[in-house]
Amino acid sequence: MELNRLHYDLFKQLLRELEMAKVSPEDLAAKVQSQGITTPDTGQAVFFGAEALVYLQAAAELTSDPCLAIRLGQHIGIESYGTFGFALMTCANQRESIELLERYGKVFFDPGWTSYEHQGGLLLRMNLTKGSPAQQQLITELCFSLLSAVGNSLQRNPIKGAEIQLSYPEPTHSEHYQNAFSVPVRFNCEYDQVLLPAELLDTPIRSANVSEHVIFHQQCEEMLRCLDSAEDTTANVRRLLIQSAGQFLNITQVAERLHVSERTLRRRLSDESTSFKATLEEIRNLLAKEYLCKTQLTVAEIAYLLGYEETGNFRRAFVRWNQQTPSDYRQQHTG
Repeated sequence: MELNRLHYDLFKQLLRELEMAKVSPEDLAAKVQSQGITTPDTGQAVFFGAEALVYLQAAAELTSDPCLAIRLGQHIGIESYGTFGFALMTCANQRESIELLERYGKVFFDPGWTSYEHQGGLLLRMNLTKGSPAQQQLITELCFSLLSAVGNSLQRNPIKGAEIQLSYPEPTHSEHYQNAFSVPVRFNCEYDQVLLPAELLDTPIRSANVSEHVIFHQQCEEMLRCLDSAEDTTANVRRLLIQSAGQFLNITQVAERLHVSERTLRRRLSDESTSFKATLEEIRNLLAKEYLCKTQLTVAEIAYLLGYEETGNFRRAFVRWNQQTPSDYRQQHTG
């Protein structure tokens, strides 16, 4: 998996926490190396998977700070999540944001999350199977701290009605949980999860933007599509086109960003049984159907967002792609 900004920001913030505790990066490197972890240059992002467990435990032991993991999560803003963060910010409500977290969380998080219906609301459960009990407690503190920080940034008002349920006994520093999470916390529960009532799930997100959400959602789909798969030219072109939706890049601009000549780009796409024109039309059609199903934008507005100067040209293209008009497609898929 391609390392992302969240992992980088977590690792850099961990180094800042160590610096404030007068612990050097060299001390951290020596401690994790003693447990068989190879330490990269500090400019690289390593805070993911099994390595994160070892780094977090080593840092907590070196600083003798039981609240390190909680504080670490509170310092990570939603901007650290990149495209996924923008997708969350433009969701209509918290329920939609939970669906995003469940679908795309594995691109960013280890462990992941699973939701369960519960009395009209949801239980959002953390799927943690790795590590020792001490490591599991630390990563649980970090993950719920990250989740709390994201939730607070999306809400117009303070979060009410939620409850965090944790499987381990109440620690001596439990008062810091209440200060960091701003919701009740219970210990010795069956699972590590958060209870989200229906009224909270249906609360609008303050930065909701349906048309922008379509773009960010599709960018998340591209990340998921490329997860655990070999990168190819078509995937790179698709990603660049989705990122430039509204003002689509032309083939020359795409070639420049991929550091190849236009001729080489055409040849590589041909080797993958496609072309730049076909890929652009695929992305336009994909976004058009998303706009028609998930927004109240008019056909003329959608045509404009997809780079068509004339609405009629968009309608004809849509009929060619789908054998039906945009209006018929919307009626069929939203009725």
